[in-house]
Amino acid sequence: MAKKAKKKKHDEHIDESWLVPYADILTLLLAVFIILFASSSVDQEKLDRMSAVFNQVFEGGTSFLEQPAPVPTPNADSDQTPQQNSAYLKDQQELAAIKDSVDNFIAVNEMEEQFATEMTDEGLLVTIRDSILFDPGQATIKPEYIPIAKELADVLVSNPPRNIVITGHTDNVPAGPNFSSNLELSLMRASNFYMVLLDSNSQLKSENFSAKGYGENRAIAPNDTAEGRAQNRRVEVLIQPLVTEDGSEAKNTQ
Repeated sequence: MAKKAKKKKHDEHIDESWLVPYADILTLLLAVFIILFASSSVDQEKLDRMSAVFNQVFEGGTSFLEQPAPVPTPNADSDQTPQQNSAYLKDQQELAAIKDSVDNFIAVNEMEEQFATEMTDEGLLVTIRDSILFDPGQATIKPEYIPIAKELADVLVSNPPRNIVITGHTDNVPAGPNFSSNLELSLMRASNFYMVLLDSNSQLKSENFSAKGYGENRAIAPNDTAEGRAQNRRVEVLIQPLVTEDGSEAKNTQ
């Protein structure tokens, strides 16, 4: 009698393909839950932590939470900052152009030893050694240098007009019989130079000018040598900016 062939049992195969989409769904649900939780209270540090978690979950992928926060941080610049910076830079460029004009004026008149220009935090500073403007102990400008002052006045014209401060300085040698102190002498020298500038060009207005005197109190060199005293005897012309570094209108500091 023939034996019946035994049927081989095939290993049962369980379809586990559903596990992959199921895991994806769980991951997405987790992501949605975290986003909803985070959006209830915007916190930059929290968002940074969430970003790190997402990067780990998605195996190093770039997370959309790495994009800039929807609200500005305390140190973030406002939308007006580019415009403010632009206004400040434009004003500085205009001051630099005035400096170039003054430098050209100095070069043409071969007065490099008597004039100096410098861009400072307060504006464009033009320094004039008083030896070319005044005799010792005197506050009247020498007649031969009035044309030079008039040429400088033309350079100072700007639109819109800028505030200009004229400041007189002396060494520590007593002023002499004509003045009670070096402070008075320095103020009179600044005032006289101020008047020459105004009289030289009708476009310069008195409301944009002021005169100050500091006597010997703001020395830039030691007064114990002739060279140092010569440096201290000076008249300074400060051409002020129109716009401050933060973009606001410059205040009148005259």
